[in-house]
Amino acid sequence: MENEGEAVTEQKRLLCCFKSENGEVAGDMMDLPIDCSLQQLTLICNALLKQEEPVPYLFYVNENEITHTLEKALNIRELNTEGVVDIIYQQQAVFRVRPVTRCTSSIPGHAEAVISVSFSPDGKHLASGSGDTTVRFWDVDTQSPLYTCEGHKNWVLCIAWSPDSTKLASACKDGKIIIWDPFTGKQIGKTLTGHKQWITSLSWEPYHKNPECRYLASSSKDGDVRIWDTVLSNTLFCISGHTKSVTMVKWGGAGLIYSASQDRTVKVWRAKDGVLCRTLEGHAHWVNTLALNTDYILRIGAFDPVKDSNKDTLMPDKKKSQDFALKRYYEVTESIGERLVSGSDDFTLFLWNPDKDKKPLARLTGHQQLVNDVKFSPDGRILASASFDKSIKLWEAKTGKFICTLRGHVQAVYMVSFSADSRLMVSGSADSTLKLWNLKTKKLEVDLPGHADEIFAVDWSTDGLKVASGGKDKVLRLWQN
Repeated sequence: MENEGEAVTEQKRLLCCFKSENGEVAGDMMDLPIDCSLQQLTLICNALLKQEEPVPYLFYVNENEITHTLEKALNIRELNTEGVVDIIYQQQAVFRVRPVTRCTSSIPGHAEAVISVSFSPDGKHLASGSGDTTVRFWDVDTQSPLYTCEGHKNWVLCIAWSPDSTKLASACKDGKIIIWDPFTGKQIGKTLTGHKQWITSLSWEPYHKNPECRYLASSSKDGDVRIWDTVLSNTLFCISGHTKSVTMVKWGGAGLIYSASQDRTVKVWRAKDGVLCRTLEGHAHWVNTLALNTDYILRIGAFDPVKDSNKDTLMPDKKKSQDFALKRYYEVTESIGERLVSGSDDFTLFLWNPDKDKKPLARLTGHQQLVNDVKFSPDGRILASASFDKSIKLWEAKTGKFICTLRGHVQAVYMVSFSADSRLMVSGSADSTLKLWNLKTKKLEVDLPGHADEIFAVDWSTDGLKVASGGKDKVLRLWQN
């Protein structure tokens, strides 16, 4: 009987090894009780990694997140208790973004719908584009209008900040692009002309590739992607290959440009010369939207908005800034590379490994209507998709595995935006509300009514302090804690 009792006790312990996502082993193997809690694992991991201050971690066993105890994350029946169990740890953001709970400003100014809003990478500026043909810069601190930029003759459909926060590109329904100086509100250089129809999206070359922030990509309904030299104000080269409207372009961090089209394909191009690398096929209808797991890190470049919210902008030495941005990019991509997700009118999403494979890693199904928007969380763990079916779905970013559906909106969800710490997400809808979701509990945290009509644009500042939204009611709203 005594032996049996010993066997039972022994079975409740496991030989475990802590490893980073990249396979680096932390310390020696440890004999842990099977009911070891998340808090205990965090303490052990901090001790093994000799952290001076406690750091929050996420832990995985066989790709299952440990949310309570080691035992609950393991399949005990299939477990070989004599083998070593690898516990994969991933550091979470040390800072914590507070939920925005109230509208602190409703700033009128635009004479037509607000179609796009975007905070600068350093979190210090805010810009909006509107159907009234203007771009406006807003003072984030005083929450008031700063400059009204007139130059477009038609609706401003999209805007994009350069990675160094010193320039804003805006594009209109006439197919023209203008570069603006946010410090003066004046146009920089000549208007960029060449597209024959309206422009659908803009994307700058990443900072770690070129700290001069000189080159810009645009996609258009005319089926082309153009690469612009914003200093010489001309087309560097034009990428043709899609047979229908190009709905989105993304300039990735690995020397590739990705484009999505109504011809049902995603194409991967070499950024330096526009040579087609591969065509990604699988969608049965228009491809509407793209997202990269590197989007957040490419957006903030060499800035650290959360830490540096009170400091001046980039380091004076551009080479140092570029090296910092490059180091960050490699940290994000060294384990799985640059991942791409596409969302379509066929109600599905595809997850791709675009620099290696033509075939998708996963097909994400479940939406009942077209997919409008998709985003990776800044830490690259979660994918969120917004749909006309009034819901948002969350997926595991590495595998495409479905996590849950967030319901609450009563009309189409147009857009989502994550907080910098990846713990919260805000969504904007045709139902005139913003909703704030807690990604740990997977529940609605705060309902944010206030707009009088459909919300077309929403953005969470890179320092996590503010959310901006705009839509059909022509009013720009700022939300804070």
